[in-house]
Amino acid sequence: MNQIAKETLSKVPAITLGFWIIKIIATTLGETGGDAVSMSMNLGYAVASLIFIGIFLISVFAQISLKKFHPFVYWFVIVATTTAGTTMADFADRSLGIGYPGGASLLFVLLMISLGVWYWSEGSISVNTVRKPKVELFYWTAIMFSQTFGTALGDWMADTNGLGYEGGALVFSVGLAIIVLLHYFTKVSSVLLFWAAFILTRPLGATLGDLLDKPVDHGGLAISRYTASALLTICMVVLFLLMPQKAGEHSDENKL
Repeated sequence: MNQIAKETLSKVPAITLGFWIIKIIATTLGETGGDAVSMSMNLGYAVASLIFIGIFLISVFAQISLKKFHPFVYWFVIVATTTAGTTMADFADRSLGIGYPGGASLLFVLLMISLGVWYWSEGSISVNTVRKPKVELFYWTAIMFSQTFGTALGDWMADTNGLGYEGGALVFSVGLAIIVLLHYFTKVSSVLLFWAAFILTRPLGATLGDLLDKPVDHGGLAISRYTASALLTICMVVLFLLMPQKAGEHSDENKL
C-alpha cells in the first residue's frame, strides 16, 4: 500500500453490517458489565464510574497513540465507553436526583455540544475523517456522551413509559429500521444517519442488557450479570473472526 493510500484510511472501522452487529453486542455488554461492577459488586454508581472512566482514559490514550486502525483496541475502547456510559447515566439519573428525563436531557445537551465543537473546529463530524489525534479526541468525546445519553434514554423508555425491556428494544429496533430506509431511499446526509444510528444502538443494547440480567419480577430473564457479560464477550470475539474489521476509507462525500 502506498503512502497516499495509507493516509486515506480512517482509524474507525468500515461501516458495514458487521460493524453494527458488533456495536449492538458491545453496548449490551456495556450494560451487563457496568451493572456487574456497580450493582453485583456493590460498589455504587460513583465508584464504578470512576473505575470505568479510568479504564476509558487509558484505553483511548492507547488507541490515539497507534498509527493505524487495530480492531481489538478500537472495540475495547467502545466497550469501555459503554460500561462507563452505563454507570455514569445511572449516577446522573438516580444519584443526582434529576430522574430519567433530567439525566437524558443533560446528556443530550452535552452530546450536542461535543459534536458542535468538533464541527466548529474541523468543519466535519464524519467518522471517515478520524485520522489525526485531535480529531480522535473529538470523536471519542462524542462517543462517550452518545453512549451515556443512549443509556439514560433506554432506561427512561423502558422503566417509566410502561414499555418494559422487550417493548423498549422493539421501539429502538424500529427506529434503526427507519434510519436504514432513510439511508437507502432518501438523500438525507449519511453522516447524520450514522450518528443517529450510533446513538440508537446504545439504548437498544441497554434494554437488551437489562432484559438479560434483571429479575424476572422486573421483566428480565435473571441471568447472572457475570455470565451474560462473559457470553457477550465470547460472541464479540467470534464475530471478530467471522467478520474481520478493516479501517474505513476517507471520503469527502456527504461531508457534514
